[in-house]
Amino acid sequence: MPNFKVSTISTQDVTMAAAEGQSLMEALRDSGFEDIQAFCSGSCSCATCHVIIDADWFAKLPPVSEEESDLLDSIEGRLATSRLACQIPISGALEGMAIMVPPAA
Repeated sequence: MPNFKVSTISTQDVTMAAAEGQSLMEALRDSGFEDIQAFCSGSCSCATCHVIIDADWFAKLPPVSEEESDLLDSIEGRLATSRLACQIPISGALEGMAIMVPPAA
């Protein structure tokens, strides 16, 4: 189970373990991060699982699809390393990745 460093506005950094094969959105939601609303349950249609990936890790993720980019464009606060957590599959290669969960809009 890979571990991730997660920070939010309301908490200090937390280390979270996630099972390979699930999405980052599922792992965050199941770990109780309240700012991950995941209204569409991972179907890439709502952008309520917006996360900011540490710049050192961003290039190691699968590329952003056009659909994901369009959804990210629709939210306030998109950064160069913004992603939708539902589009990031958990794998051992992501061990130690640092992410920030911005407040829910």
